[in-house]
Amino acid sequence: MSKLLSMTEAIRRYVHDGASIALGLALEPCIPFAAGHEIIRQGRRDLTLIGPISDILFDQLIGAGCVAKIQAAWVGNVSEGLGHCYRRATEQAQPRPIITEDHSNFSIGLALRAASLGAPYIPTRSLLGSDIPRKNSTFLQTTSPFDGSPLLLVPALQPDVTILHVQRSDEDGNAHLWGSLGICQEAMLAARQVIIIAEEIVAREVITSDPNRVIGPSYKVCAVVHEPWGAHPSAVQGYYDRDHQFYHEYHTRSRTPEGFQQWLDEWVLGLKTHQEYLAKLGEARRGALSVKEHRYAAPVDYGY
Repeated sequence: MSKLLSMTEAIRRYVHDGASIALGLALEPCIPFAAGHEIIRQGRRDLTLIGPISDILFDQLIGAGCVAKIQAAWVGNVSEGLGHCYRRATEQAQPRPIITEDHSNFSIGLALRAASLGAPYIPTRSLLGSDIPRKNSTFLQTTSPFDGSPLLLVPALQPDVTILHVQRSDEDGNAHLWGSLGICQEAMLAARQVIIIAEEIVAREVITSDPNRVIGPSYKVCAVVHEPWGAHPSAVQGYYDRDHQFYHEYHTRSRTPEGFQQWLDEWVLGLKTHQEYLAKLGEARRGALSVKEHRYAAPVDYGY
């Protein structure tokens, strides 16, 4: 049966209060902003957010009061600096206090990889000597049983839901993702359930024509949402570029709680659907961000 759902229905069914959600796993591109905005509109609370560098979608969810805990390497605005909502939450408990469990980009990937393997932890040496283990009590320092050298054990992280934005998917959740993958595969395999947000819905034959580009098994997928431009203002390789001006405007307006609330009312709460968001964005702005020069990969031959 088809797993196609509207964004509203997918979030309603599978993102619940208190859930742990992995987002923004390709790092700067393919951030599922439309899904995050729907989470805000539906008023989800007490969420745990899991991710690597975690661009402004984390900041927006924090400012909207949706978040209780962060398990991430960094939260902010990649091209502009710190996330103002995140800073207010950690320093002033506004709009609510949050718990932060620090990771590096590498260790958050290890934590998800461990869960994907069904392992309780993965050992590493990369964080030894840094402040991160002192700020994250879930890490355990020990010694190698083979040579007695110091090790750090990174415990497994299993998200309740991983949300991935991809270029294309079939209705069953067999999805193609290309460009920067970040830790999308680890997060998909680690999660209890996966929501796929796709620029295009294509026939299964399109997906099977290039099986190496499939991001993960469809049996992990609980919902597929067709949402063109659902990653704006981040980039999607082959579809649209990063909207740098949007990031700058958000950074400027979110410096104060009042400014952030005005931005949230204008761009999220005051819009019922992503289609209204795109109408507000305008065709001219989208046209300026759309692909101008196609750079196709060389064809591959899967025949014998």
